[in-house]
Amino acid sequence: MRIVIAGAGAVGTHLAKLLSAENQDIVLMDADKEKLNFAGGNMEMMTMAGSCTSLKDLVEVEVQEADFFIAVTPDESVNVTACLLATNLGAKKTFARIDNYEYLLPKNKEFFLKLGVDSMVYPEMLAAKEIVSALKRPWARQWVELCDGNIILTGIKIRENSVLVNQHLYELGRQEKRFHIVAIKRNNITIIPTGNDQILSGDILFFTTTKDYVEELPKLTGKARFEVKNIMIMGGSRIAIRTCQYLPDNVNIKLLELDKEKSYQLLERLPKNVTVFHNDGRSADFLLQEGINDVDAFVAVTGNSEANILACMAAKRFGVRKTVAEVENMDYMQMAENLDIGSIINKKLITVSNIYRFLLSEDVSNVKSLTIANADVAEIVARPNSIVTKKEVKKIVLPKNVTLGGLIRNGEPMMIDGDTLIEPYDHVVVFCLEDSLREAEKLFH
Repeated sequence: MRIVIAGAGAVGTHLAKLLSAENQDIVLMDADKEKLNFAGGNMEMMTMAGSCTSLKDLVEVEVQEADFFIAVTPDESVNVTACLLATNLGAKKTFARIDNYEYLLPKNKEFFLKLGVDSMVYPEMLAAKEIVSALKRPWARQWVELCDGNIILTGIKIRENSVLVNQHLYELGRQEKRFHIVAIKRNNITIIPTGNDQILSGDILFFTTTKDYVEELPKLTGKARFEVKNIMIMGGSRIAIRTCQYLPDNVNIKLLELDKEKSYQLLERLPKNVTVFHNDGRSADFLLQEGINDVDAFVAVTGNSEANILACMAAKRFGVRKTVAEVENMDYMQMAENLDIGSIINKKLITVSNIYRFLLSEDVSNVKSLTIANADVAEIVARPNSIVTKKEVKKIVLPKNVTLGGLIRNGEPMMIDGDTLIEPYDHVVVFCLEDSLREAEKLFH
């Protein structure tokens, strides 16, 4: 498959790295030659310094032969224009990163389709939705709804008081099959466990379960459930604005913005339940003055990863139970996780996950990259005569780093165990580590 990616920023390079590992024919183009020098190192791909809105440059990268053209430059208008040109030159499918929510409205999608833009992604909107999800279920590190919300994948940190501590997985297998532990993250390493693996305090367990039983997990993992009513948000970014708009009206939100002019502009754009303060969220005196001790959740979404991490650490010290940090610097992801600051949001990974789903076959209806686990979870339809339908799960040789978490059959959710026989047209939840999703996909065709 030939894929042309325009924009060698963080999203473009991360996507190119992911796809080049699968031996796809990748061309990465950017007007800035320096970005390409950095991006091309240690990756099997072609690079080209050129403009994605230049017909000459697009012809030079042979966009007419492209199965996919993906425009992820920082400029929305450049991305839309580039997709329009690529389509008219012969690219089969196009994808644009955008900044305008209106473009995604159903009434406008057909308009863009006619122009030549097949699909679009608005990263800030996706990030805001993840933050709202994290605040809705403060006991979870990660929350993914699959199969129309009938199967849930959630990552939860295990406390010392959990009944699961020191138990082996085979012991849990004797109980009623209400959940399936698909992965354990311990000391920065995520593994797909066997029955002999033991659960330890401090592990992050990734569960698949049905919506009927998901509310049992907080108690099981030693977590106290609580409602988030008072929220403090640091940074008046587009993610912050969208988060405030998506949160319910009955929550009390205090938003801190360091730029005075911007804080006045925010007043005009935010709902009535938001109070805007012109101040630094890292100031301990200010936080105490504004009642940090009474805050249920603290969200840091400035453009600075270090500032976000430090602010969440400070909030934790003041006793805030739930913190969410936007960490865009990939080098800091592991450190942020080790500091136990709660949920981590990475706009780049969210965007790449969304684009990656666009590139997979039509049988893969949902894909989510898990920020804290270097893993993907996908919903794949089992085709008649595919490998997974031939025998029970325990007799199928799954690829390394792949496990099956649950399925939907005739609208009914169920967990998978070794005796499960997958039937044609089952929607199966597949958990994959380290970019092994395409390998897993072959089992279902």
